Amino acid sequence: MSANSLTTNLLVTAGVLLMVFLMPWLDRCLCRKLGLSLNGGVSENPEADRWLRRRRGLLIAVFGLYLAAVAWLVFFSRTAADDYTVHVALFQDLKNAVHIDFGFLGILRAFFTEGPREALSHIRIVTPSGITQVYMNVMLFVPMGYLLPYLFDWFRQKVRIRPAAGCFVISLVIENLQLISRRGFYDMDDLVSNTLGGLLGQALYIAVGYVVTHPDWRHELRAFHRYRRHARCSALYPGARRTTLYRATLLATDEDAVRAFYGSRLGFRLRKQFIPMDRPGTDLLMELGRFQLEFRCLNTAQQLPEQHITLSVRSLNAVIRRLRRVGIDPGPTEKERYTGVRCVQLTGPDAVRITVVEEDDGTPVVAEDMRE
Repeated sequence: MSANSLTTNLLVTAGVLLMVFLMPWLDRCLCRKLGLSLNGGVSENPEADRWLRRRRGLLIAVFGLYLAAVAWLVFFSRTAADDYTVHVALFQDLKNAVHIDFGFLGILRAFFTEGPREALSHIRIVTPSGITQVYMNVMLFVPMGYLLPYLFDWFRQKVRIRPAAGCFVISLVIENLQLISRRGFYDMDDLVSNTLGGLLGQALYIAVGYVVTHPDWRHELRAFHRYRRHARCSALYPGARRTTLYRATLLATDEDAVRAFYGSRLGFRLRKQFIPMDRPGTDLLMELGRFQLEFRCLNTAQQLPEQHITLSVRSLNAVIRRLRRVGIDPGPTEKERYTGVRCVQLTGPDAVRITVVEEDDGTPVVAEDMRE
């Protein structure tokens, strides 16, 4: 069976349509039946971690089967040629496949002056295989643009850019491997068609995959539009994507306890230390990544007001294991009351409540991309 045959095109099209529309629906139904949360929240199933690992392994297996099919179509279904071949002329396959009597602009002129039927009469398909080849190259990378954000957080964070960029890089690698192995040739048309397929795949993920697995997307979209209408003229909204929380300030009674808990056990780095002249005590500035905590250590025993900070992490399970390793019991996993994501509670010196939440698996970023 040839890679550009009608049967292969039909099979690829059917497989792509099944994946786009059936896979997220099955995923959502199975996760509901097993009591698993797809939105980063607390799952009802007490063995949710094990089932989520199995789910991810199954999705990775589907992705591996797709990659194996791509490898067969672009490499193993072909025989090695005698010479190295490079095609750099864009849309050469379409030009060879379709003959237009008096050019594209002439067809447009005829369309508006003589009507669609007369305009189409001047277009003839010379070699249908050229059209099927372009179609095949587009459809071949639709699953790539769809599965990359479906499976991987990194692609989901910038869903309008990274999947298509990843498809371009993968297509570039394939074209170079075809050139080196002489199984096919380096074709700029293939590079453009594959990238277009990746763009179509990421659009289908946003329109179908994300919508099916996140049933509250309509509420989020309406709320965001209402917010943006009133926030356009605000001071910080234009730079909201580049604005993050920089520093929080806590009161403390014991400088040594702060150093031991936040520095030795949690991993904050002591950045600066000041002894204020207008009051007793010590001021400490501690840093973890780009986030800073300022401690105003009074160094006297007294009652402090209730204080609370919230940190977000990528993998809550990994953080829980590391907390237990340094002798901190985070307690049971709970549901954060505002966002519904998983979280744990710690108690620091001076009864400071520390909430560690798990990031929402890339969902907020995808929702923003859909909104804009």
